[in-house]
Amino acid sequence: MVIFDPWRSKAFVVALGVLLAAPVSGATQHVNDRPEAEPGGWHYIGGDAGHTRSTPLNQIDASNFDDLQEEWTWSNASFGPTPPRSTPVYAGGKLFTVAGPRRHVVALDPATGQTLWTFSEPNTFRWEYSMRASWGKGIAYAEVDGRGVVYITTPAFFLHALDAETGRPLENWGTPVPLEGFPQTGVVDLLPDLLADWGPWLEWDEPYDPYYGIPLELGYITSSSPPIVVNGTVVVGNSAEQGYNQTRVENVPGDILGYDARTGAHKWKFHVIPRPGEVGHETWESDAWQYTGDVSSWAPMSADPERGIVYIPTNPPTIDFYGGFRAGDGLFGTSLIALDVETGERVWHFQMVHHDVWNYDTSTAPILMDVTVDGERIPGVFQATKQAILWSFNRETGEPIWPVEERPVPQSEVPGEQLSPTQPFPTKPAPYDLHGFTVDDLIDFTPSLREEALEIASDYRLGPIFNPPLHRDNPEGLRGSIWCPGELGGTNIPGPPVADPETGIIYTVSRTNCGWRTIVPGVDRDELLERPTGTAIADFAVGMGTPGGVPGPQGLPLEKPPYSRITAIDLNTGEHLWSIPNGGTPRFIQEHPALQGLDIPPTGNLGHSAMMVTPTMLLHTAIGDDGVTPFLYALDKATGERLASRETSGLVMYGMMSYMHEGRQRIVLQAPGQLVALSLP
Repeated sequence: MVIFDPWRSKAFVVALGVLLAAPVSGATQHVNDRPEAEPGGWHYIGGDAGHTRSTPLNQIDASNFDDLQEEWTWSNASFGPTPPRSTPVYAGGKLFTVAGPRRHVVALDPATGQTLWTFSEPNTFRWEYSMRASWGKGIAYAEVDGRGVVYITTPAFFLHALDAETGRPLENWGTPVPLEGFPQTGVVDLLPDLLADWGPWLEWDEPYDPYYGIPLELGYITSSSPPIVVNGTVVVGNSAEQGYNQTRVENVPGDILGYDARTGAHKWKFHVIPRPGEVGHETWESDAWQYTGDVSSWAPMSADPERGIVYIPTNPPTIDFYGGFRAGDGLFGTSLIALDVETGERVWHFQMVHHDVWNYDTSTAPILMDVTVDGERIPGVFQATKQAILWSFNRETGEPIWPVEERPVPQSEVPGEQLSPTQPFPTKPAPYDLHGFTVDDLIDFTPSLREEALEIASDYRLGPIFNPPLHRDNPEGLRGSIWCPGELGGTNIPGPPVADPETGIIYTVSRTNCGWRTIVPGVDRDELLERPTGTAIADFAVGMGTPGGVPGPQGLPLEKPPYSRITAIDLNTGEHLWSIPNGGTPRFIQEHPALQGLDIPPTGNLGHSAMMVTPTMLLHTAIGDDGVTPFLYALDKATGERLASRETSGLVMYGMMSYMHEGRQRIVLQAPGQLVALSLP
C-alpha cells in the first residue's frame, strides 16, 4: 500500500513540525489532569503522578480481608492474548484499560465489569512489525473543557485522543492521517515530529509513507507504556526493538515528544542523543551520535505537577551487550532525566550506567514522595533498577540525597570495546539483592549439589556486578561470564516497586537472577534475523547465553535462595527495615529427589509479583507455601508479617489497583487473560 500526497514529502514533514511547534494561546487553561479532582480514583496507571501505586482507601483492611469476594471478572479473550501488564485507570466513573496485540482501548463499567465501548486503530505495517504490540501498559486520562479524555499511544506509534464517555476520537484535535480507515480527527502521527530534524531521515531519498513508517534501513520505533498528561501537556515516550535482537549500528533515537492536551499540537521534542552544542554531546565519541539510536523511555514516566517536571527513565543505546561502535559514556542512555513539562528543556539528569552493555534498561517508573532526612524535608524521586540499586535524588535539583561514588569496574576483553573505567554507586541505600557472584553464592543444600555447582561454575568467569560479557573465542575457553543481577534480576517489568507517601518507605520486589551472554561476530548473529533494522553490521553482537541465568545442578537454580524477595527501605534514613522471601518455595524444589528429607526454608518464587500500598497493609501476590497455588497476601507494612491471605484465580503479575465506586472499594488484579475485581459482600 503506497500513498502519494503532500504528507509524504520531507518538506511537508519539516513544515508540519514548525507549524505544530507554535504555541497555542490559553491551550492548557481548560485541562485538568490532577488526581485530586476525584478522591478514591486511580487517575494514572501508577495510581498517582508520582507512581507510588498506593491508595488512601481503607474500606478493605486486615480485619475483613478474609471476606473479600470476586465481584466480577472481565476476559480479554475476544481481543487476543495479552500478558497481564495493563493496569486499569479509574476516572470519571469508568475503568479504562488496553487489551490484545492491537492494543484495543476498553472502557468498563466499574460496578459490573461490563464492556461499555472499545476503540482500535486500523492495520498498518508499522503495527504488524511492532515487537511490543501485546505489551501495552494502559492509558492516560485528563479532563479537557470539562470532558474526560483518554490518550493512548499505539504499537504503530500514533497518539489518539478519545472521548471518555463514548470512545469516539476527539473533535478538532491533532492532524488527519491520510490512510484508509483512520479517523480524520483525534489522532497524531508521531513519526513526522520525531523525524523532522533527524539527519539520517533528511538524507533519505524516498518519500514518507505513513503506512510503513520509518524505513527499516534507518531503524524502527514503537511504544509499550502510555503517555502521561501533566499540566496540559501530553508527554510521549517510546520503545525500540529489543537490543538483544540487534546487529546493526543504525537506529532512530527515542526522542521524547510533548503535545498540547487540548489541541494535539506539537509543543516540543527532547533529544535523548545530544546534538552538537547540547549537554552530553561530548559523551558520544567518533560521531556515533549521528547514527546510533534507541535510548528510549519504554517504561512508564512520572511527574511532579506542582513543579512542572516530568521524569523520564531510559534504556541503553543500540545493541545490547556490545558498544564498540559507540565509544563514550553515551548520555542519556540508562539515565533518569527531569524535563520541564511546558518546554521540554532539561532540568537535570543522572546516568545510572555509563556505556551500558549489560541490558540494564530502566524498566519501571520513578517514584515521587517527600522524605525527611536529618531533619530536612526533601522532595524525593527514587528509581529502582535491574541492578537492585535504589537511586535517591532531590526531584527539584537532581542532587543525590546520599553521596554517590564512582568505583572502578572490570574492563572488557572484546576487541574494540571500551567500557567506562568506573560506574556510579550510591552510598545509601544498600543494594536490595545479590550484587556480584562468587562461589560462596552457589547452591549448597547438600555436598553433592555443591560439587556439581562448582563444576558448572568452572565453565564461566564469575565476578562483580559489572562483570563484562566475554567473546565466544576467549583464550580461557570459557562459555561466558556471569553477572548478577542479570537482565531479568533486581527490579524488572513484572514487579514495579510501591511506596507509602505517609511514611517515606518504599517496598521493592526483586529477583535473584544472574545472567550470562557471549559475544560473537556480528555477521554470525545477523544471519539469524529475518528483518534486521539498519544497514552496517556491527563487528560483534550477542550470541550465546540466556537472560534466565545458568542452569544449576539437576535443574535446580545455580544460586542460593531466596530466589526473590520483598524489601522495605526507609528513605528517611536510607536503611533497610526488613526483607522476606517473596512467596513460598516452588513445588518442583519441594519435591526434588535430591532435597528429600531436608528442611528447606522458604525460597521465594522464581519471579516477581504485583504490589500495592494501602493505609494499613502492603498487598502482594505470589505462589503460596504449597509451591503452586496463587495468593493475594496482606502484610504488616512495618514488619513484613503476614496478616491475611486470599487464593486468586491466577498468578497476578505487574500490578493491581483500587478504586471507590458508589460507596464500595474494589481491588482489581491483573491475572492472565482477565481482570478480577474483589470487594466486600
